Amino acid sequence: MTVTSWNRLAGTSVLLDGFHALKHAVRFGAEVPVAVAVDRAAALALAEELAPDVRDPLDALLTEVPESTYTSLVPRPHPTAVAALAVRPSRAANLDKLAHIPRTAPVVVLDHPRNLGNAGAVIRLAAGFGATGVVTTGTLDPWHPTVVRGGAGLHFATAVERLTVPELPPGPLYALDPEGDDIRGIKLPDDAVLAFGSERSGLSAELRARADHLVALPMRPQVSSYNLATSVAMTLYHWSAGTGAPFQGRGELRD
Repeated sequence: MTVTSWNRLAGTSVLLDGFHALKHAVRFGAEVPVAVAVDRAAALALAEELAPDVRDPLDALLTEVPESTYTSLVPRPHPTAVAALAVRPSRAANLDKLAHIPRTAPVVVLDHPRNLGNAGAVIRLAAGFGATGVVTTGTLDPWHPTVVRGGAGLHFATAVERLTVPELPPGPLYALDPEGDDIRGIKLPDDAVLAFGSERSGLSAELRARADHLVALPMRPQVSSYNLATSVAMTLYHWSAGTGAPFQGRGELRD
């Protein structure tokens, strides 16, 4: 029955690849109709150690399956041998969150990103900083399985959507650009829209023209660029330090 349900839902659901993706999805309220583990007891022991708040929900969700069954369900087996399918959040609900004013945290925009793993890392960062959401422009699907894997299931902790530049959420748009003003002299407001170009080509002409402010990260001369996720982390940290945004607890340094 589990395999039948999986096959029925796989085409329209979000693949949660690994224990930590499932943990985060459950923690942030995802609807998870099916979840499997090669070693159910080991998965629950991991939950008991790292995430006792979701241990009981995982106990109710997880079905143990043979390793051969598990590997037939996923494109690339995860070291924890855990996988699940989740219902993607409503686009309408996400758009409402992104458009709501006043906001208490910025929206991150990735302008024509190219690398799926980098996009996932940015979503993980944005969730950690409590950003309102992450928007992509261009062709990359921010809900691609590789992006979800890179985001460790934290798509469910923030609003993630793909939009065009004219559809971007309201708020002052601060675009990261080497020719911009030094970010260290700028206070980023809570309702900011923070835009980052691709590592290869930078900001698109369309987004650059739409920007209200161009800002630059400090960088040693002759260094070409920062990794996209690093740039987002530096910018969100600058915002949080300037607003006194609260952080509670400590994160896990785990994949």
